[in-house]
Amino acid sequence: MSENVTLTIDNLPVTVPTGVTIWGAAKKLGIKIPTLCHHFDIKPYSGCRVCVVEIEGARALTAACSSPVAEGLIVKTNTPKVREARRLVVELLLANHPQDCFTCARNQSCELQTLAADLGVREVRFERDKPTWALDDSSPALVRDPNKCVLCGRCARFCSEVQTCSVYTFANRGYNSIVTTAFDQGLGEVRCVMCGQCSIVCPVGAITVKDDTEAVLAAINDPNKIVIAQTAPATRVALGEVFGLEPGSIVTGQMVAALKRLGFDRVMDTNFTADVTIMEEATEFLQRLENNRDLPMITSCSPGWINFMEMFYPDMTSHHSTCKSPQQIFGALVKTYYAQRETIKPEKIVSVSIMPCVAKKFERLRPEMDASGFQDVDHVLTTRELGGLIKSSGIDFLNLKPEPYDPVMGLGTGAGTIFGLTGGVMEAALRTAYELVTKKTLQNLEFDAVRGFEGVKEAEIDLDGLPIKVAIAHGLGRARQVMESIKAGNPKGWQFIEIMACPGGCVAGGGQPITRDLGYRAKRVKGLYADDRSLPFRKSHENPEVQALYRDFLKEPCGHLSHQLLHSSFVNAHERLLK
Repeated sequence: MSENVTLTIDNLPVTVPTGVTIWGAAKKLGIKIPTLCHHFDIKPYSGCRVCVVEIEGARALTAACSSPVAEGLIVKTNTPKVREARRLVVELLLANHPQDCFTCARNQSCELQTLAADLGVREVRFERDKPTWALDDSSPALVRDPNKCVLCGRCARFCSEVQTCSVYTFANRGYNSIVTTAFDQGLGEVRCVMCGQCSIVCPVGAITVKDDTEAVLAAINDPNKIVIAQTAPATRVALGEVFGLEPGSIVTGQMVAALKRLGFDRVMDTNFTADVTIMEEATEFLQRLENNRDLPMITSCSPGWINFMEMFYPDMTSHHSTCKSPQQIFGALVKTYYAQRETIKPEKIVSVSIMPCVAKKFERLRPEMDASGFQDVDHVLTTRELGGLIKSSGIDFLNLKPEPYDPVMGLGTGAGTIFGLTGGVMEAALRTAYELVTKKTLQNLEFDAVRGFEGVKEAEIDLDGLPIKVAIAHGLGRARQVMESIKAGNPKGWQFIEIMACPGGCVAGGGQPITRDLGYRAKRVKGLYADDRSLPFRKSHENPEVQALYRDFLKEPCGHLSHQLLHSSFVNAHERLLK
């Protein structure tokens, strides 16, 4: 059987591998076949029928997203019959959709809105014939509005196929059909890890992120508060997309300038506390390795993954590093170390995180995250929320003169930058662990073996005669594979494991800008690696501000004070849900 197939689409010949869909073959020719239920990260579904095409000799229109090519096939994508069918589908969807586009969170990034415009739908001839459903805002991170759901099933399929959490499902029949949770419970009452990927793949405004913008503005406008922002590594290569820039464009200085224009009193870099995380975790790993205790050790800065572990593998939490995420370390230090240095009363500080991650909104509320004596992080804004805030404030982002981070906790290294992508935490840890173990200078800082998107990555890293077996997983489906392997006795002998909840890592977090660019993950990753190479310090332990922190305050990694402020414990999530 031939490995390639030649067919004709709109009178243009094209040769593609066997198994490619008609949609994929058309894309190769530069022909855009519209879709709604289709998403490149999940299996074809053929539910919406927006992508129908006409095939010569076929009796009915065919869904291009799921139909494989065949030798000699003749396809038409733009006949009157095809155009009318697509418009009718979209018109029916609009008839059962709330007409609140102007106030919807997905206005101007709604795929249904775009489809209606592209297909020339100018009227809706049908009346709404669906029940009205209650809004679900039970989650601290997400809001679900079933009235806006178009039954594409993307959220349910991504949650089950990629993340293996299976939070969503279809219920009822006919006009009562709905995508909901088990027993129609709120998202805050089910095993939702709050990764927010459902809000990214949802084509409309049926699942959105809980907005904290007004609370942040209230703090900024309070003269009795000092509002301090931290910006996560992955935000600097994504925020520009809100203003029309290419994914991966590095806008660090403009982002700092915009935050200061908005009224933040200080703007600092989460890369700083990513470097602190490495100091703690590299030391913790070497201690565990020396004592052969609780190996493999798992590292992650992803609260979505922590939620997943606590829900599905609560008996295996001893394998996880006790070190907090960089966000929470920043929150603890800004109200202790920084407050003391700057002679500021910690109760006056409002700590705001700018994050690519939706689950960070939950993480800040965890009861154990109060090591400073206060809630360590007060508010979390996603990259999308910050972009919207900048726009609504009339700031000309693209023409801002770049500004630097504020000192004391504003200097980060390249190792901190690559926290924002899969494999980055591992690579950052290895850069420091190598020099801690060998007392030698690491010549090649780039560990190519832990880079890339392919499956669960495995490597054996030689720390100058000390071989370390590592694994890297991104996406919770792959994380489950890793945990099951450990549960089965760790047959591959892993000693150090990095896990990220979101496919690709934080660059593709649930709070990042929504884009139709299929290569957005790779472009954002490329931007972070470029940022890493451009910085004056690329190893966490060489950060002068981190050195000052340990010299003047913490004294040593994994010491008494750092354990008190920077380390935490885990819970059984089932018990938390029952409360």
